Order: sequence, then structure tokens, then C-alpha cells
Amino acid sequence: MVETTVGLNTDVDKDGVLTIRITGRLDSTSTGDIWQGAIEALERASSKKVVLDTSEIDYCDGAGISLLVEIQRRQKKRGSELEISGLHDEYQKLLDSFDPLEFEESRPEKSRKTSLTEEVGRATFSVWDNIRLQIAFLGELVAALFLAARNPKVVRWKDAFLIAETAGVNAFPIVALISFLIGLIMAFQAAIPMSQFGAEIFVADLIALSTLRELGPLMTAIVMAGRTSSAFAAELGTMKVNEELDALTTMGLDPVRFLVITRVIATLFMMPLLTIFSNLLGIMGGSVVLLSMGYPLSAYVDRIILSADYVDLLGGLLKSLAFGLIVAGIGCSHGLRTRTGASAVGDSTTKAVVSGIIMIIVTDGLFSVVYFYLGI
Repeated sequence: MVETTVGLNTDVDKDGVLTIRITGRLDSTSTGDIWQGAIEALERASSKKVVLDTSEIDYCDGAGISLLVEIQRRQKKRGSELEISGLHDEYQKLLDSFDPLEFEESRPEKSRKTSLTEEVGRATFSVWDNIRLQIAFLGELVAALFLAARNPKVVRWKDAFLIAETAGVNAFPIVALISFLIGLIMAFQAAIPMSQFGAEIFVADLIALSTLRELGPLMTAIVMAGRTSSAFAAELGTMKVNEELDALTTMGLDPVRFLVITRVIATLFMMPLLTIFSNLLGIMGGSVVLLSMGYPLSAYVDRIILSADYVDLLGGLLKSLAFGLIVAGIGCSHGLRTRTGASAVGDSTTKAVVSGIIMIIVTDGLFSVVYFYLGI
């Protein structure tokens, strides 16, 4: 077994020059024994010059070099002179490969106070930059969709079907549960006041119109924004962090045409189907309340057929297509714009969900205005 003895001697001559003499084996097991002593002697020295005598060091590894670097760093920080004498050439080369200034203790930067005007300017620029990037992405997406429509063979249909299964089919249980409960709750809340006027049967009209025109596509879109849009942002964001998107670009493959188109097409196919199931489950939820109040199921179905027609259904399905484009587009957009860092993917996922829900609500409002002026 190798003996790991190390010695430390300090001496101050008549001129006030501190000499630190290290002897023996300076390795990972022995450096700690003299570290504190060497640092304390250095801190006590009032002289501007320190001589570090290393001529009797038999062996020095990385731990020993770290002690020499630390002594160098402290002397440079004090603005004092340090002379290292007698160090073997192989250890001197190893010591020269480190810059003591790189090991300066980092100090947290003080947060700079900003004025209200600067904060407003930064927020405005951020919003404008986000809008500019969304418009640029929308242009790329429309061009890629146009190319896919002209030449369907460029679409990776196998991947599109797999995405449709994970993003659409697997989302059916949660969409069905939420739609059924919303229909049930809405019917229950409406039936109580309407029963005072003996008009409980008109709850069926309320459920049919509100579900087909509004709640069916809206609830489906919100669930998809929280589930699918975030998944798209996380998938593409992880690929961006791992530089896989850069690799695709280097190989001449456009990430929008290669990755985004399949996700958008899969979502556009699945959104109307999920909306139809959401409508059915919402109407079924409303029927439970009417049946519990003693009305036959045939009366409930008759009122639904009389109150709603195919225009209500198609209007809701048209909304679902627009919502599907928003869900997939915003999720992929934020995924492609993921920055570097540990929290980058999480930030992109959060932005995708928040932006998606906001855009869905805004688009739903625009549809309502258009339908109003069209008399639908």
C-alpha cells in the first residue's frame, strides 16, 4: 500500500516573505490534511509576496493540483505575487492547464429595478414577437398542407394513424366522461327552476341545442388542448432540446412537413369524431335527469328531434375542425420554438395549453358572431 504522508511548513523571513513548503505525496487522500493549514497561513501573511516551495513533492494528482490552483486564485484575488519553485515539469504542465480566475466564486446578480414603461415595452415586444412567430409558422403550415393536398404520397400516413390513435382514440374515455357529466349537470341545474313552471320537458331543447352548437365541440377542444396539444409540444420540444430537429434540417428534411403535418392531419380527423361522441354522451347525460323526473325516453328524443336539426350539428362540427387546427398548430408551434435549459420543455408545454385554450375561446366567440349574422 502506498504511504500517503504529506508535510506543510511555513516560514516568514526578515523581509516578510512567506514561504510555504509542501513535501511528500500530495494526492486525494493527503491533500485535505494540509489544505486548511496552507490557506490559513496564506490569509495570515501580510507580505505581498509568497513563495510556494514544491521541490520536495514526490507525487501530485488532481487533488493536489486543485490546492495549488486555489493558492494561485487567492493570491491573484489579493493582487499579491506568488512564486512557485521546484515543481516537476509534468505537474507544472498540469497546473498551467487551469486558469485560477475560472474558479472565482460566482455571485448572484442583483435584480435590476425596471420602470413601468420598460415593463410595458417588454410585454408589448413579447406579444408582438409571439404574434409574428405564429404568423410565420401558420404560413409554413398552410404551405405544407397545400403540398400534402396536391401530393398525398408525401404524407407519412402510418405515423398519422398512430398519432390519431394516441391523440384521438385514447382521449375518448376522458372526453366521454366529461361530456356525460356536463350534460347531466346542465340538465339538473335547468330542470329545478323550469319545474316551477311545469316546463321540465323543455330541458331536452336546452340540452340538444347547447350541446350540438356549443358545449360538444368546446369541451372536446379544451380536453384536447390540455391533453394532445401539450403532448405535441413536449414531443417536439424534447426533440429540439436533443438537437434531433437540427439533425433533420441538416439532412434536408423540413420539420414542419416531416413532423407537424402528420399531427395536424391526425387531429383534424379525430376532432369531428370525438365531437360527435361528445354530443351523444352529453345528450345521454341530460336524459338521465329527465328519466329520473318521470318522463319517458321517447318524449325526450322527440323534443331533441324537434328542437335541433342538421344545421346545428354541422355548425358544431365546423367549429371542431377549426379547434383541431388550433390544438395541433399551437402545440407543434411551441414545441418547435422550445429553447434550451432544464425547464424549457415544461415552459413550452404550459404555453401550448394556455395559448390553445385562449385561442379556442376567442375562435368560438368569432364563430358565434358569424353564425348570428348568417342567421344560423
